[in-house]
Amino acid sequence: MINEVILDDFSLKVTSFEQGVSTSSSGTEAKTIRFDFEVRGGTEYHDVTVHLYKNTFDVKVPELDLSFRGTINNYSTSRTDFTNENSSSLFRLELIEIG
Repeated sequence: MINEVILDDFSLKVTSFEQGVSTSSSGTEAKTIRFDFEVRGGTEYHDVTVHLYKNTFDVKVPELDLSFRGTINNYSTSRTDFTNENSSSLFRLELIEIG
């Protein structure tokens, strides 16, 4: 089981993980990863979303010795109100390798 994905220097503790390859219309292949992680409201939500706004990252999955330059391909969350610090949400993030 994969436990951690690092985006630049920002570590995320993942609850599920999938790895794949996507083929563009030009025939080139790109690594993809999709993972879920929990985020609590308040400060943690702010820190995570500010980092995700960068959109493109140096991606590392230490348990797989995997690293690539990637960008957000898909992103979702189970909640939209993060004002309560005791609330939490499941985030799903899909990243795709870029040139």
